[in-house]
Amino acid sequence: HPDLAGSRVNRALADAVRDLEGVTVRDLEGVTVRDLAAVRRESGFDVTAEQRLLVEHDTVVLQFPWYWYSVPGLLKEWLDQVLTYGFAYGSSGNALHGKTLQVVTTTGGPDASYQPGGFNRFTMTELMRPLDATAHLCGMSLAEPFVVHGVRVLDDDALASCGAHYRA
Repeated sequence: HPDLAGSRVNRALADAVRDLEGVTVRDLEGVTVRDLAAVRRESGFDVTAEQRLLVEHDTVVLQFPWYWYSVPGLLKEWLDQVLTYGFAYGSSGNALHGKTLQVVTTTGGPDASYQPGGFNRFTMTELMRPLDATAHLCGMSLAEPFVVHGVRVLDDDALASCGAHYRA
């Protein structure tokens, strides 16, 4: 999220995969939460560090708010800089082969608006095809997306339930 601290839903989801102990925040064992806005430098991302983290994990989770039928610009920049030829794809780019890509996203509109004939005309599966193609190019399997719809009207109980489901 470009402003994770200012996001009610994406912040709650990120917190759901952390252990919060007083003022200490630790990621769950085996999980690394990476706030791209916090680690991006003026010149971009530390590609070596980002690629190292990808290699160290079996599942890569991209969590973001759904922006203009795609990922936010910050995540697109990360994808462009980090998933490079020779690392993520190409004849010798097999560092991510066999890993899983998990998309976790939030939408302002309800599920019904992401259906044929709905306000947005297409299903989320159709709209996520570029991410599916990215996973395929990188030799990754794409897990069933975790989509939280209607965040503008999501009450605290529903948000807690989404967080618990995400954590599980």
